[in-house]
Amino acid sequence: MTISADHTAPDQAATPPTEDAVAEAVRKFGITVEDYMLPARHQIQMVDQEGRLKADREQGTEPGHEYPLPGDVELMAAYEQLVVGRRVNDQNSALVRQGRMAVYPSSHGQEACQVAAALCLSEGDWMFPTYRDSVAVMARGVDPVQTMTLFRGDWHSGYNPAKHKVGIQCTPLTTQLLHAVGVAHAAKLRGEDTVVLAMCGDGATSEGDFHEALNFAAVFHLPVVFFVQNNRYAISVPLAHQSVAPSLAHKAVGYGMAGERVDGNDVVALLAVLDRAVKLAREGSGPLLVEAHTYRMQAHTNADDATRYRQDSEVAEWMAKDPVSRMKTYLTDRGLLNGDTEAKIAAKAEAVATQLREGLSEEVPVDPQDLFRHVFSAPTPQLKEQSAMLADELAREATSEEDAK
Repeated sequence: MTISADHTAPDQAATPPTEDAVAEAVRKFGITVEDYMLPARHQIQMVDQEGRLKADREQGTEPGHEYPLPGDVELMAAYEQLVVGRRVNDQNSALVRQGRMAVYPSSHGQEACQVAAALCLSEGDWMFPTYRDSVAVMARGVDPVQTMTLFRGDWHSGYNPAKHKVGIQCTPLTTQLLHAVGVAHAAKLRGEDTVVLAMCGDGATSEGDFHEALNFAAVFHLPVVFFVQNNRYAISVPLAHQSVAPSLAHKAVGYGMAGERVDGNDVVALLAVLDRAVKLAREGSGPLLVEAHTYRMQAHTNADDATRYRQDSEVAEWMAKDPVSRMKTYLTDRGLLNGDTEAKIAAKAEAVATQLREGLSEEVPVDPQDLFRHVFSAPTPQLKEQSAMLADELAREATSEEDAK
């Protein structure tokens, strides 16, 4: 299939504007266009911070913004990944202090967002994570050691994006959103049943790439769910210095897409909201924006001193909203979680931590020629010349060392 100059497939060039699809979604829910696009008046929260299921009328739902409770199997799978994710965050932070990793952006406190992002997708869907979303990458099925290869300072990402349908974790802010809409556009042109989850933080919403990605996705009516983890700080810059919008989810209406905001420490609500967003995107309702209100409990990275821009009292306030303990209480009270099950989950989490310790302690053989081997599919004359110079220098060094023995 060829692509025409206006970037649409020839048989789609006359497709009615996005407003027709929005109108169809509005008819489906029996609400106005404004009520469809604007987030619910209150954030969606199903389980409170004490781990109690809230009454339906208190969950923040309203017509067109209604969410069924996820099934028990999905909830138990989410809790297992929560526990594993917390152990991974703590283990990786320790590995950085031990010098076995170069850097680690911890998602301690944001594990509910990480887990829900991975579990809401089908096998053929794509996820584009940020540098802080390692737990989501692992929950998507990527080997833990391969996931952390990038953060130990290796030259490659450690895993094959095409195999796992997980984009490379990248440090440049927001570039992954452009990659996400590109994959979604290609999938649509091919007629594939693919939804793309594009993850970012609140700081990314201040970048030009954010605007370009959302506008492109809306104009071309792409099956993308933009998932914003609003953890209140873009490194040291608080959200109040980035935006004075009622919420980041309100930005959706400016692009002609639906927005929603959800308690980012309530994995039950996250699963419900993201499951429906992915379902709507797959059914052809176009892109959606979901904002999760959460908190980064630890420093931005090991190079950051968070005490310079936030108070201990603020951190303590969010400790009481911990997603792991909240979910544990909820499942225990429902009789889904008992001592034996909890012990099995903890053992699995410890096994993953052991795998990380052992895998990241291994010495990785270094081939200097990798500097040139993967730059272009066909090496340029300059690369060949540089490669030969390095090979000659290494050979002379090896000869000198041998003669010195």
